[in-house]
Amino acid sequence: MKLHLCASPCFPGGRSSTKGPQATGKSIVTPSRSLLRHPLRRLVHHFLGGEGHRDIWVKAIDLALIALIVLNIFAVILESVPTLSMAHGPVFHAFDLFSVGVFTIEYVLRVWTAVELDDARFKHPLWGRLRYMATPLAIVDLLAVLPFFLGIFVELDLRTLRVLRLLRIFKLTRYSSAMHMLVAVLRQEARAVGAILFILVVMMVFMGSLMYLLEHPAQPHTYPDIPTSMWWAIVTLTTLGYGDVTPITPLGRILGGIVAVAGVAMVALPSGILASGFSEQLRVRREAYSAKAVKALSDGNLTKAERHALEETREKLGMSEEEAAAILEQLAQAPQSINCPHCGGALKGYIAHARRHGEAGPARDALEPRIEG
Repeated sequence: MKLHLCASPCFPGGRSSTKGPQATGKSIVTPSRSLLRHPLRRLVHHFLGGEGHRDIWVKAIDLALIALIVLNIFAVILESVPTLSMAHGPVFHAFDLFSVGVFTIEYVLRVWTAVELDDARFKHPLWGRLRYMATPLAIVDLLAVLPFFLGIFVELDLRTLRVLRLLRIFKLTRYSSAMHMLVAVLRQEARAVGAILFILVVMMVFMGSLMYLLEHPAQPHTYPDIPTSMWWAIVTLTTLGYGDVTPITPLGRILGGIVAVAGVAMVALPSGILASGFSEQLRVRREAYSAKAVKALSDGNLTKAERHALEETREKLGMSEEEAAAILEQLAQAPQSINCPHCGGALKGYIAHARRHGEAGPARDALEPRIEG
């Protein structure tokens, strides 16, 4: 039995007991009755990635679904070529039927297992599933199969169906941590981006109206009304400059130069805001992982359960293994920042001992001997 000394006398003799629910303050989690009554539902939830994506079978299912989504996108694109559609029409149709069947089964299973999610909103058997069906990812899953069933009951143009089938590409967002980060950045910077869009709209209306006032007498067919002039304004502000509508009067050209220079600033502002937002999100995610790691190492031990929880946190935050290992190594080399979970005093345990004797190497090497069976 290995004991860890605590600098503060939270236990008699300055000793803390071995790791356990009473010593660490961690409660023993027991499965609920619903989970015991529905082992199949819990198993399906696991294979759909509801409990992480570390299992090899979960990874295999993820890769299979990703491959099917990508093949569907290529099939829709190739089917739009008349010669390929005429020569291989039955093949495209059979593949679409197979894909719709798989995506429908996936959607039904995700709705069925929604009550297993670690979120109190989805725990109710009926309302929880309905709330899950209203989430963005569930709506994307529904849109992936909805065009097929709409085509059965409603007569739709073939081109419309093909475009709607391309919505399946958004199913890839479930497996992309970069997309999740982008959504988080947009939520974080929503006010700033909204302010820039508001300024853009104001400038578009004002500059378009002013250009109409200056150019309409000289070019009545090129600037017949304010909406057409606003088209010129938005094209110039976004630095596209198609050249289909250009001013010819001196004042109009001066105004066009001002709008073009302002357009450069309008493009640079959102880029800077999004770049800083991405940087902030990376910092927040590193801090979240560091806090989780400090909590796991607070008693000097790293159990298999805690190591598994850290790995799940890393995958959820979209961090690389090298980045997570660097954070763990930094914590291992700075054990003085790890305090006792009971009294907050400095912890003198295995890592501190390794630090004093120069044995603290890379995080995994330093922590591996302390993993409990």
